[in-house]
Amino acid sequence: MGRTVRVIAALGLAVLPGTTAHAAAQAARPPRAVAPALTAPAAPAVRRSAWTGTWEAAPSGTAPALPGAAIRNVVHLSTGGNAVRVRLSNRLGTAPLRLGAVTVALRRAAGPDAAPGTLRTATFHGAPTITVAPGRDLLTDPVPLPVRAGADLLVTVHTPDDDGPATFHRQAMQTSYVARSGAGAAQDESGAAYTATTGSWYYVTGVDVRGSATGSVAAFGDSLTDGVGATTDADRRWPDRLAEHLRARRVGVLNAGISGNRLLRDGTGPSGLSRLDADALDRAGVRVLVVFEGINDIINTPGLTATALTDAYRTLVARAHARGIPVVGVTLTPYCGHRLFDPAREALRQQVNTFIRTGGAFDAVADADAALRDPADPQRLLPGYDQGDHLHFNDTGLLAVADTVGRVLDHRFVGRAAGVRVLR
Repeated sequence: MGRTVRVIAALGLAVLPGTTAHAAAQAARPPRAVAPALTAPAAPAVRRSAWTGTWEAAPSGTAPALPGAAIRNVVHLSTGGNAVRVRLSNRLGTAPLRLGAVTVALRRAAGPDAAPGTLRTATFHGAPTITVAPGRDLLTDPVPLPVRAGADLLVTVHTPDDDGPATFHRQAMQTSYVARSGAGAAQDESGAAYTATTGSWYYVTGVDVRGSATGSVAAFGDSLTDGVGATTDADRRWPDRLAEHLRARRVGVLNAGISGNRLLRDGTGPSGLSRLDADALDRAGVRVLVVFEGINDIINTPGLTATALTDAYRTLVARAHARGIPVVGVTLTPYCGHRLFDPAREALRQQVNTFIRTGGAFDAVADADAALRDPADPQRLLPGYDQGDHLHFNDTGLLAVADTVGRVLDHRFVGRAAGVRVLR
């Protein structure tokens, strides 16, 4: 790779005791200058020991708590390292959350059993327990556990007396496990105590790795990114497939999708504008932001104008640029045949897509609309990509989105030798 490029500044990340979501109306700062142009070297040594996000589930709401239970969350890592740290959240809770025990382990196989010898206790400033204030996230101390890209990690959380509401991610498309009598169960390699299952992730909202990863891509969106329509327990959401595409280059992919989410209004989860920092820009090692959101605004917001949505995109991009993070815009895909389809809303989708393609706000564009629409009826998804409701994608359609985004990243941002970088 001998051509001249611009390389994003080194990671420079630190463990923080907690974070909160920034207000949607935060003023955008001027874009930060990137490093001077230079010939791309191999990844600098400093990057090899920095923290990079390997997995994420953005908080989407709250659920009744399970006091006394241990929840063994199954999470699929996009990139590997020699140590991990876990992000736990009481961001949407209204009462203090006491964590009685948190453990991590590699999964033995399908099911709740830990691989022998891999279970580790996570600590918080050296202590095995902590209380998390309402509205807060926190990171565990580093846990020395080598993990590989594509591995399943078990993150077990015991809440001795949580009265809730519990911060969770509803649509996991992944089976996790619950021990109703959880005292001591977090430390069990055996999954015998985990006799109940859940399709949601509780409390855990991120995993970072330390090692040779070169940075991460944050996929920011709604149910189309969250993975509705994907085969459960198969890791076939489009960010998962993108992670497979980028794996050899040691790039992590973070799924910041929330089913039902909108850019402009709270509803299912905080609005995209209000959660942008906490769910994307503040995550460890983020080097590129991919935005695939807006269809829920179009079909669920009476009186919405194209200007309101395009202004939201401009604000989002400006906030990412203030961190030196380039943004890929993804065009909104067809939904004719869906129960909420309406010709006026379709006209609005077309206006918004024209802006994404030609408005100049984004650093690059991944044209998912062009890739997934039916050439014989461009207002509809190609039948082979349709999950059945004419809005969400099946596994094949999700792979098509990943391929579309992957080609843009390959061309514009991801160097095969030097990790994630900015070309322009």
